[in-house]
Amino acid sequence: MDNLTTLVIATRNSGKIAEIEDLLKNFPIKIKNLKDFGQIPQIEEDGDTFDENAYKKASFASRVLGFPALADDSGLVVEALSGAPGVLSARYGGEKSTDGDRCEKLLCEMKGKANRKAAFECVISIAVPTGHALTYEGRCEGLIAEKPSGINGFGYDPVFYYPPLNKTFAEMSMEEKSLVSHRGRALCELKSEFSKVMIWISRNMPGLDKFKVIPGCEKTDIEIL
Repeated sequence: MDNLTTLVIATRNSGKIAEIEDLLKNFPIKIKNLKDFGQIPQIEEDGDTFDENAYKKASFASRVLGFPALADDSGLVVEALSGAPGVLSARYGGEKSTDGDRCEKLLCEMKGKANRKAAFECVISIAVPTGHALTYEGRCEGLIAEKPSGINGFGYDPVFYYPPLNKTFAEMSMEEKSLVSHRGRALCELKSEFSKVMIWISRNMPGLDKFKVIPGCEKTDIEIL
């Protein structure tokens, strides 16, 4: 076990930790999260995009802790609200608002709106202390429900209705959600080439610079120098 690569999930969000750990559980890595370490300064998620915020969190955690780190930034994009809450999804309604508060605020904003189209978007960044990073993306389209339903999941799951399964995310099991969710799709892309990612991590740790992401190519293209 001690010879396994340690990958830090750069969050304290229990829901995200559970989902990511479940999706990566069969890989030969030692998974930790920010709860396993002492006090770490909180990163201000002030990026204009999910991509910027995911990289900021992953690269900071990796530099501070000395391990490769995985961070995601995700949110709900609602068509009738001009893309809100978007990158502000976790702070929609104020920093101290609960998941229930945010869902209630969203339903109030959507009251009387015929267009209920929405999508969850996710960007996952895997960074090493040198600042190098890989990026994966996922998106899931659905509708904003008229009222909350379900007790599973977290965040906006009770009000995000997924028509193909006729359920909200909060009515799904973790296995069902992992197959269709934005985070599940991004992690599925990551899983499909995880052996390459493990090589990339080992070669990009401090003192080594053998791999790089090719500028202008697909986000997961890796080149041996």
